[in-house]
Amino acid sequence: MVQKDNNKFLNIVAGLFLAGFSVYVVKELSSILIPLVLAIIISFLFEPFFSWMKSKKIPQWLAIIVILIVIIIIANVVSVFVLASADSFAANFIKYEDKFLMHFHSLIESLKLSSSEMESLNESLRLSNLLSQGGITSFITGIISGFAQIFGDFILILLYVIFILSEMGSMKERVRFAFKDEKADSISNTLDRIFIDIRTYIFGKTIISLILGFVCGFILWIFGVDFYFIWGFLIFITHYIPNIGALFGISLPIIIMFLQFDNLFTPVFVGLLLVACDNIIGNIMEPRILGDKLNLSPLILLLSLFAGEYVWGIVGMVLSVPIVSMLKIVLMNFDATRPVAILMSYNHKDEIF
Repeated sequence: MVQKDNNKFLNIVAGLFLAGFSVYVVKELSSILIPLVLAIIISFLFEPFFSWMKSKKIPQWLAIIVILIVIIIIANVVSVFVLASADSFAANFIKYEDKFLMHFHSLIESLKLSSSEMESLNESLRLSNLLSQGGITSFITGIISGFAQIFGDFILILLYVIFILSEMGSMKERVRFAFKDEKADSISNTLDRIFIDIRTYIFGKTIISLILGFVCGFILWIFGVDFYFIWGFLIFITHYIPNIGALFGISLPIIIMFLQFDNLFTPVFVGLLLVACDNIIGNIMEPRILGDKLNLSPLILLLSLFAGEYVWGIVGMVLSVPIVSMLKIVLMNFDATRPVAILMSYNHKDEIF
C-alpha cells in the first residue's frame, strides 16, 4: 500500500515537473514556435486551394509556388495598411487622451470634493496619470506591433508552409506504404477526419472573423470614425477569442466615438450597430458554419488565455484559443483521448461520439 502511494506521489511530481519544463521550453522557443503555429494555420487555410490545384493535374511544386506568391501579396498589402494605421494612430491619438483628461477633471470638479477626498480618488484611480503617460496609446499600438513583428519571421513562416503543404500532399501515400491495408485505412480515415475538422474550424473561423472585421470597419468608415481600419483589424483578430474577444475589440471604437463626437446619438447608435453585427455573425452565422462541437469550457478558455499571454504575450492570447481548439479536435478523434476532449467542452451533449 505504501509502495503504491509512493508511486502515485512520484507520478504527480513527475507530471508537474514535465508540465513546468514544457512551459519553459515553449516560452524559450517562442521565436520558432509562433511562426510554426502561424504556418500551420496558413497551411490549413490554403489547403483547399492546394488540393484543387493538384486535382487539376498541376504539379505539387508549382501549386506551392502559386500559394507562396498569394501569401506574399496578401501579407505585403496587410502589413502596409497595418503599419501605416499604427503610425497614424500613435501620432494623432494624443488629442483624444487630452480630451478625456479634460472631461475627467471636469467631472472631478463637479463633484466638489475636498482636497483629501480628491487626493484619495486620484490615488485609487490613477487614471489621469495612466492617460497622461500615453497608456492607452501604448496598449493599443502594443497589440498591433506584436502582430507586426510577426512579419520579421516571414521567411521562416514561408519555409514552414512549404514543408507542411508538402507533408499534407504525401502523408496518405506514406501511411499506405508503412502499414497493412486494414491498419492503413484506419489511420488514413482518422487523419482525414482530423484534417477536415481542423480545416473547417480554421477556414470557417477566419472567414467569419474577416466578415465581422470588414462589416464593423465599413460601418465605422460610413460614420466617419477615426482609425476605422485599426478597429476593423482589431475586431478581426480578437474574434478568434470566443465570446469576449470581439466585444473587447468593439468596446475600443465605442470609447473613441464618445471622445470624437460632441453628441451622444452617434456613439450610441453606431455602438448598437456594432454589437448587433457581433451577435448576428458570432451567434447565428458561426454556429451554422462551425457547429457547436468545437465549443470550449469557459474555464479552459480562461486558462488558455492566461497561459498564452504568459508564454507568448498578446500574440499568444490570440493564438491560444485556435491551438486549444485544434488540440481538442485531435483528441476527439481517438477513443482513448475522447473523454479528455469532452471534459474540455462546454456543451458536452453536442459532441460527436
